[in-house]
Amino acid sequence: MKTNVQDPFQPERVCHMLVQNKMLAPASAKEILRKKEALLEKLEKIRRKKYENTPAAELISNPLTIIDVIASLKLTRMDNPGLPLDEETIFQALAQEWHLPFYKIDPLKLDLNVVTTTIPRSFAMKHLVLPVDVKDGVLTVAMPDPFNLEVLDDVAMASKLRVQVVVSPKSDIIKLINEFFGFKRSIVAAQDQFGGPSVDLGNLEQYVRLRAADELPSNDQHIVNAVDHLFLYAFDQKASDIHIEPKRDVCQVRMRIDGVLHTIYKLPKAVHSAIVSRLKNLARMDMAEKRRPQDGRIKTDKGDVEVEIRVSTVPVAFGEKVVMRIMDPDILFRDLPELGFSAVDLERYQNIIGMPHGILLVCGPTGSGKSTTLYSTLHKINSPGINITTVEEPIEMVHESFNQIAVQSQIGITFGSVLRNILRQDPDVIMIGEMRDLETAENAIQAALTGHLVLSTLHTNDAPSAIMRLLDLGLPHFLIQATLVGILAQRLVRKICNYCKEPFEMASDELKSLGLDVGRGGMLKLFRGKGCEKCRGTGYLGRTCVLELMQFSEAIRRLTTASADVAAIRHKAREEGMQTLRESAVEKFLQGHTTYQEVLRVTWEHF
Repeated sequence: MKTNVQDPFQPERVCHMLVQNKMLAPASAKEILRKKEALLEKLEKIRRKKYENTPAAELISNPLTIIDVIASLKLTRMDNPGLPLDEETIFQALAQEWHLPFYKIDPLKLDLNVVTTTIPRSFAMKHLVLPVDVKDGVLTVAMPDPFNLEVLDDVAMASKLRVQVVVSPKSDIIKLINEFFGFKRSIVAAQDQFGGPSVDLGNLEQYVRLRAADELPSNDQHIVNAVDHLFLYAFDQKASDIHIEPKRDVCQVRMRIDGVLHTIYKLPKAVHSAIVSRLKNLARMDMAEKRRPQDGRIKTDKGDVEVEIRVSTVPVAFGEKVVMRIMDPDILFRDLPELGFSAVDLERYQNIIGMPHGILLVCGPTGSGKSTTLYSTLHKINSPGINITTVEEPIEMVHESFNQIAVQSQIGITFGSVLRNILRQDPDVIMIGEMRDLETAENAIQAALTGHLVLSTLHTNDAPSAIMRLLDLGLPHFLIQATLVGILAQRLVRKICNYCKEPFEMASDELKSLGLDVGRGGMLKLFRGKGCEKCRGTGYLGRTCVLELMQFSEAIRRLTTASADVAAIRHKAREEGMQTLRESAVEKFLQGHTTYQEVLRVTWEHF
């Protein structure tokens, strides 16, 4: 490691390095250097205000640098205007310049104990040093300034380990010190307060204790802080679900990110029941009931928007498991072009939802994005001149523009019974959460026949199969003919990470041998993700829909008989221009949005 750097963040040196790497235009660099004093003063005022109530021991002594200035300007890279010239990019370039490894801290891979027990929080925050790994007697620490040798010597002395340094962005280190030390402090304090060893066999059998320790109250400040941290962490990681699972000796916390579950924490078992009680309290559940499944919901803030969290508890072997589905309005309410429609399908879909009456079905398995499509569609057609009424179990996302009714089967409020009544509520558009039985289907048909546009979901594998499913439910074919206007089937595929996307070539014959015929010959130029810090080494970041839209044309109407043949309906729909799920996925694959592995995973060919 070079040690002769007096000031690694000297403004002229940093700007020169960025210009040399073609990330910053020379004219922009000159302008930044000319205004740097005024910009630094402005940032210092913002920081003073932010930390005015922070204890002296937790204040950051690290001065603001030219990197903070450049990052605050929100510039784009000169060599790639599609990417930001942010703090992370600058530190990556500096690490290369310094011949040191750059380390993008992935919170999912950090060990809570390594981070929080190696050095004190006050030292970590004062000097911006974060322990990230211990292996073979070597402690790896992340720092924005790797040349602070005095700090490295102190860490080596305190830990009694050899220390190696990696470069990480300053804001990442500050954020993770706050999160990890704060969460650890809450959990340890809660565990201490719980006190005493205990045995919890949950729902397998009852363990009799002569002198039971009092459980932590759900409003205990340490537990409140720990639960708040879990929510903020999930929002930050863009998780769709949080799982809190009791095991024999620990409480395991997992989060679903881009459709895949990641283990986040393994907490002391002693705090499990207190965390569950806190969540039940927030979700207005019965805190005393631990033997039966329960459902509830929590409304909270994420920045400037309200987020709904659907909470489900169920008794398992070692206690109560909690699963929370995060209903984020940024994801549920999207513009239709963002959903993944091709230009032709988007025009057809807009024609269908513009019809005054009829039934539109959205099909796919759980987790295929049906709710997002339905809510985005309602958001698109919503206006002051129409009355939108939804019937859901449960209400996915409360929206004041819609009249939303929750199904409560235990008191007789079912899809079918509600539909009979809401026709007297003068609706224009009706959304039914799921068409699951004959009663619901018959009432939906009745609503469509009397001049309403009805949107609903159905669990089928593709669009043509939805007709067979309606016939299986017991609907007469002539009523299906009279009311159905369109069927949309969909799946979610993971998108290639834009930060590590790279081209490669593959023979079409090789793809065909894997079961993927792309309709082209020879060598194909394709894309994949190498795996980077942004995507946690997976090569994927975010998801998009692949869609199969079948318009209920006159020809398909004639094929919808009591003895309808799904293969004939599919053949006719394809003749009329329907793109299958496989074809939609292949198109996105050839355009470089996803990989052939994702295409094979979520779609199939009909033979």
